[in-house]
Amino acid sequence: MTGLRAPYASDPARSRGREFAADDTVTRGPRGPYQRDRDRIIHSIAFRRLRHKTQVFIAPDGDHYRVRLTHSLEVAQIGRVIARALGLDEDLTEALCLAHDIGHPPFGHAGEEALDAALTDHGGWDHNAHCLRTLMRLESPYCEFDGLNLTWELLEGLAKHNGPVSAPNWALAELDAAWPLDLGQWPSLEAQVASLADDIAYDNHDIDDGLRAGFLVHDDLLALDFLADQWRAVERRFPHAPRERQLRELVRGQIGWMVNDLIETTRGRAAGLGSAEAVRTAGQATAAFSPALAEHERVLKRFMYQRLYYHPEQLATAERAREVMTTLLAAYRADPALMGAGWAGRLDEAEPDRTRHIVDYIAGMTDRFAATAYARITGHAPEGLRNV
Repeated sequence: MTGLRAPYASDPARSRGREFAADDTVTRGPRGPYQRDRDRIIHSIAFRRLRHKTQVFIAPDGDHYRVRLTHSLEVAQIGRVIARALGLDEDLTEALCLAHDIGHPPFGHAGEEALDAALTDHGGWDHNAHCLRTLMRLESPYCEFDGLNLTWELLEGLAKHNGPVSAPNWALAELDAAWPLDLGQWPSLEAQVASLADDIAYDNHDIDDGLRAGFLVHDDLLALDFLADQWRAVERRFPHAPRERQLRELVRGQIGWMVNDLIETTRGRAAGLGSAEAVRTAGQATAAFSPALAEHERVLKRFMYQRLYYHPEQLATAERAREVMTTLLAAYRADPALMGAGWAGRLDEAEPDRTRHIVDYIAGMTDRFAATAYARITGHAPEGLRNV
């Protein structure tokens, strides 16, 4: 925490603690509970795997495209700036930003759709619930307990990053039963900021990657009035700069505009809230864009789905990725030994735990591990998984 703490900020001295009692006599440096959360996330295997997981483009050849890891780092940078301006706990905000995508499977949304289909009769699958499942049960480096044993505030923020959860799926319901996360309330303001920092990052950085890949072109962007206004401002300031630099300036300007709007709007909505608990019981989101910017952001999202996320080449690659996932699922169901002795040895014969265990194994894979496993099982490498 840097600077003055706002009355509505989360206070590490008042944390609700961790699910499992820890040996507090062992200290590794002068760290508060949210700093320890952040460090446990950064040092986890699940976090390291994000470097080979799809952000927008599947298995990109280019070194300059974003992956889940670089995206998470960019979200954390944006989130920390906003948290400092609002007087929030920066360590908790950063930890939430770094952890928010840990539950994603290989191949992005195509992978998620395949896993959800595999669990249709067993409660379905959701990357956000799997993030909690990974952090609370699957990633287990400690001798005393399963999971990373993170603070309640970190876990509730991840569980409710989009607001209260009225109908949790099986994974989140099981975890909530073990350690209640008050799913019906809003999360901390740090969690709300982390969620919107994610929106700011991918709204703008996906434009950058889409332009680099040639899936988006400059004239496409100018069809949106607010982007056209930003572009004209860039041209006025830097009339002789190369087009590539002007486009990067456009993305930076967009991020700054959204960050400043979020800070100003949220500061106004938080005025009068005297505690972190008041944020949770406010009955509405406290962190928000202004109505005008919120509408611009909705328009931008629709544009990105039409022009980038649902681009014909993207859809074709996604279909090939789903075929890889369904092949792996069928192979591991038929011969669990293919997962290796560790995972196969813990397999339950009864459903739904049997299929859920297999899905846990696949969900933890990176894109390249899944492609290698597919090649080992079928005898040939998957074709067409790179679209840039």
